[in-house]
Amino acid sequence: MLSDAPNGLLLLIFAWAMLLEWWVAEPSNRWHPVAWFGACAMYAERVAYGDSRCNGLVAWSAVVSFCLLVCHALHALGWGWDVLLLWLSIGWSSLFSHVQAVVQARSIEQSRAAVSRIVSRDCTAMTREQSHRAALESLAENGSDAVIAPLFWFLVAGVEGAVLYRMINTLDAMWGYRHAHYRQFGWWAAKVDDGANYIPARITAALFLLVSGGYVCLHTLAAQARMHASPNAGWPEAALAHAACVRLGGAVMRRGVVDERPDYGTVVARPADDTQAVADALRCVRHALIMGGLLLAGVLWYGI
Repeated sequence: MLSDAPNGLLLLIFAWAMLLEWWVAEPSNRWHPVAWFGACAMYAERVAYGDSRCNGLVAWSAVVSFCLLVCHALHALGWGWDVLLLWLSIGWSSLFSHVQAVVQARSIEQSRAAVSRIVSRDCTAMTREQSHRAALESLAENGSDAVIAPLFWFLVAGVEGAVLYRMINTLDAMWGYRHAHYRQFGWWAAKVDDGANYIPARITAALFLLVSGGYVCLHTLAAQARMHASPNAGWPEAALAHAACVRLGGAVMRRGVVDERPDYGTVVARPADDTQAVADALRCVRHALIMGGLLLAGVLWYGI
């Protein structure tokens, strides 16, 4: 581990952060520090933007360095601030609330409106099955991005590792290849995020399969995962499709252009609007995240 904090203290910080997540969930977007970080990134973009990788690196480095200094100053004030920093670096509760808003919607219009808040694809003409599929894919990917990855980097580098990961992931969401405007400027943000998520995405996929008790040939899973445009997102998405026996993937519409993607899962997979399939997927992700948290606690406990 890169953190100089004793494992006992890290375990205490982790336990209190999880309790806060359970009791309080996340503050509203307006008051969430990630929103403040986003405002800081937008200012850096206005100042440093240029259609080059160098400009993107300068902006990325400036934002991350400044916010890490703030984080380090809070860290120096005591472990109570570390609890808050770790709590704000994960998004366990919001992960499920966003997805449940889609799958529990009473009309297709409500389902489309809910899914438009969590995915970047065109939602106006989605069927109910397509909106549910998009929500479950978001659930799988963000199970890694919002929970397993920050906890992994917390284990590796302490609270500052989790905070750094959250900054990396946020800058990728803002600048990472969303369209031509960021093709060069966002190159660094996208590549750093790819590296930071490489191991957590595969851990998440393994957890999905472990808690489901399902079996899938690693070659089959890898073949499906590698057909995703992202080097990491395909792993948890394909794993959830197999673990919950639900059909994910397939073509989607983005900015008026059809993005052809492979189907994930088996030939007998249930459609994503199947009530039992949705329930199984939600349960699989929930149990996988719990197992991930218990494994982290176990590593810290036995490392004391």
